[in-house]
Amino acid sequence: MDVKTVSPATPLTYSNSGTHTALGNLQEVETVPLQAIQVELETVAVTPEPLKSAKDIAYELAGEAVRYDPVAIAAQYRDRPLQVWGRLSSVVWTFFSFALSLWWDKKRGRTAANQKRRAARLRDILSQLGPAFIKIGQALSTRPDLVPPAYLEELTTLQDQLPAFPNEVAYQFIQEELGAPPNEIYAEITADPIAAASLGQVYKGKLKTGEIVAIKVQRPGLAENIGLDIYILRRVAVWAQNNFKIIRSDLAGIMDELGERIYEEMDYTHEGQNAERFAELYGNLKDIYVPKIYWEYTRRRVLTMEWITGVKLTNLEAVKAQGIDAPYLIEVGVQCSLRQLLEHGFFHADPHPGNLLATPDGHLAYLDFGMMSEVKPYQRYGLLEAVVHLVNRDFEGLAKDYVKLEFLTPDTDLTPIIPALAGVFNNALGASVAELNFKSITDELSAVMYEYPFRVPAYYALIIRSLVTLEGIAINVDPEFKVLSKAYPYVAKRLLSDPAPELRASLQDLLFKQGEFRWNRLENLLNNARESDDYDVSKILNQALDYLFSQRGDYIRDRIVVELVKSLDTLSSKAFDNAKAVVGEWFGVKASLPVVSPTEQQNLEHIKRIWDILQSTPGFDSMKVLQLIPQLLVKPEVQNMGQQVVGGLAQRAVARLIREFLLSEKPAAIPESAAYPKTSPQLSLPAAK
Repeated sequence: MDVKTVSPATPLTYSNSGTHTALGNLQEVETVPLQAIQVELETVAVTPEPLKSAKDIAYELAGEAVRYDPVAIAAQYRDRPLQVWGRLSSVVWTFFSFALSLWWDKKRGRTAANQKRRAARLRDILSQLGPAFIKIGQALSTRPDLVPPAYLEELTTLQDQLPAFPNEVAYQFIQEELGAPPNEIYAEITADPIAAASLGQVYKGKLKTGEIVAIKVQRPGLAENIGLDIYILRRVAVWAQNNFKIIRSDLAGIMDELGERIYEEMDYTHEGQNAERFAELYGNLKDIYVPKIYWEYTRRRVLTMEWITGVKLTNLEAVKAQGIDAPYLIEVGVQCSLRQLLEHGFFHADPHPGNLLATPDGHLAYLDFGMMSEVKPYQRYGLLEAVVHLVNRDFEGLAKDYVKLEFLTPDTDLTPIIPALAGVFNNALGASVAELNFKSITDELSAVMYEYPFRVPAYYALIIRSLVTLEGIAINVDPEFKVLSKAYPYVAKRLLSDPAPELRASLQDLLFKQGEFRWNRLENLLNNARESDDYDVSKILNQALDYLFSQRGDYIRDRIVVELVKSLDTLSSKAFDNAKAVVGEWFGVKASLPVVSPTEQQNLEHIKRIWDILQSTPGFDSMKVLQLIPQLLVKPEVQNMGQQVVGGLAQRAVARLIREFLLSEKPAAIPESAAYPKTSPQLSLPAAK
């Protein structure tokens, strides 16, 4: 019989005869053999929906994320005047009494004497006022443009430890978020929280599959309370900015930025996402460990993550008892931080001792990914360029870096700022890198930023907080530990290996001074870079050659010609004079010994040491370098350089011949212009000051 085609969407009815009835038209019912329907269905391409991951499901069930919206918050509290004025009066009275004590200190001339005590009092006030003010105080501890140095010091000790809230409330949140009581979700959960902070509290638990986990539950009424406080503080900030011209910073913008950070921390699905991104970027670094997020048990107000067994690096007795090499783990943390700040730009902004644990198997584990921040590519390169200007003592260039990095507006008069920066960094640069203390430098720089019209960007404030905290942990472990000393090999590696135009220009500025090549700088960079774990000298040599023979390498090639002419001329002259002296001795004639200038002798010694450094660097293969020579010789740029070198040597030889045989008086020096034929205009680089 004829077979009528049936699409998968056609409704089917079943009959006892073993055939399917296709209901196409209600007036016409036609029986079709089951085998025919199966054949037809097999010819229809049906694309199954992809299975959703636990993470996707967690996001869906978490609902719309809590977002900071100052307009919506203002609309919400504009209609609640009693609530707003009640909280405002409490806050104003607290700060009024504090301001009164400051006024009394000033009247009695005891401002300086009581400053530390008042700073401690401010810290206590912020702790008592609750989560929003604690977060504000922590943010202010990184704002040297807003807060005097004495207050910065005290606010850095502000902790967000608050009393725990009742278990019944926490269990209710778990049930609301995960859909079942805690005892049905977890095999075990501690009777009481093991830690309580400003935004939530943590329990230790065990999944029914056996994994030990940390369960973080958010505080009740958090969004309501923080929203009200931020609304009040933002209105006060706008009023103060409009009425006090002495205020340079955008206070409303700072409050908005802070609001965004706090609201992000209140969304635990966002924190879980941060943890996974952090693990993807840095979890492959040696001895770094990032805990796993269990998305099946994570929602907006509940976060379940892998439990990390470990001790704080500041707990020296426990660290020593477990045989952990604490200084090594601190160095691991420094290297990880450098990659966060200068390589990928996504960084942990709150690395306090409780968030960095030493595990029994010798790993450094990161915890708490609520407060993260980003450094954009131009900011990362700007920071590295600033390092080069510091090394060169080019404080004018450094001041311009601050404009580029948005610390100063383009119309700022840099004239008084340049000597102020020189005053901060000159003493520090007089010491070796190993002697530098990061915190002492930032303290002095903070005083300059408070005095002059600096506006500290959020990313920089968090970077300073992160590095100062890390250095504080390091010094507690080892008083002689220097963060900058451990960071320099990575910076050297980046300058040598990063192909970005900004860093190629910075490397050129570092290696050349008024057209002269500084061999000692190259020697220092190579010596330090080989201490970096992921330093690949073969890759760097290939990158250097690619850059050298590109259009951007014209200037470098010209300077190499100059240095080659000088070095080869010195060597050949020395060899010739030695030979002449030997022949003279044969015939009993005294010949003058070769005279080599101290500079040329130093350059030759630098070149020899650089070759020794390369040979002793892991991964360097001199045979591979020799194999590159035939490939290089056929390049037009190399042939052109060879012609320039030969021409330069010939001109020097002629000049020497004229000097020795035709002139009665020896000129002071061979002109630099006689060293090689000029083929391109020379760039004028800023002189190091």
